Amino acid sequence: MISLHATDVHEVAVLGAHCDDIAIGAGGTLLTLATRCRGLRVRALTLSGTDSGREIEERHALAALCPDADLEVTVLDVPDGHAPAYWDPIKNALESFRGCVDPDVVFAPHRADAHQDHRLLAELVPTVFRDHLVLGYEILKWETDAPRPTVFHPLASKIAEEKARILLKYYPSQVDHDWFDERAFLGLSRLRGVQCHHPYAEGFVVEKATLTFGGK
Repeated sequence: MISLHATDVHEVAVLGAHCDDIAIGAGGTLLTLATRCRGLRVRALTLSGTDSGREIEERHALAALCPDADLEVTVLDVPDGHAPAYWDPIKNALESFRGCVDPDVVFAPHRADAHQDHRLLAELVPTVFRDHLVLGYEILKWETDAPRPTVFHPLASKIAEEKARILLKYYPSQVDHDWFDERAFLGLSRLRGVQCHHPYAEGFVVEKATLTFGGK
């Protein structure tokens, strides 16, 4: 498998429809970046959950996943499950968010996600971040919509385990879901690891990218 190296990552933008989407889809990658990239800036936007216990969970979890990073989290008030009815406010919020960030890479849900809120966000992100590397993450859940990842980010075993620990610790409102447990999270990470010859990994779908050979 060919390995490409993304160097000089200074700022990332992470977007989720609900509190916990970002942590589930890209938590291990965030933890790795925050550990390896000194002075990393992380700008997060979550569409729903403001002024609730879910927002508190989100802020604490992302802080744990981004130790020592310059982290800013914005949580909006779009009703859970009704994002398509709020197309205009969401598009405006994304454009406002875009004006405040300059990311080297953008993480968001992938277009084929079965949940309407995730899917709408995935469709809108490339219309705002038009010249950026957008990596679509997968959100483990009840629906049978797992993508076929085209890019894998290998995770050290301790990173994959810490991601699972953070999810269970900081999102107590979700632990009653039968899929929200350590075995599920580590199982998916192990599967993606098998697919790229590593112990664990997170898988992403690339929106669009250019490849340059032979230097700058």
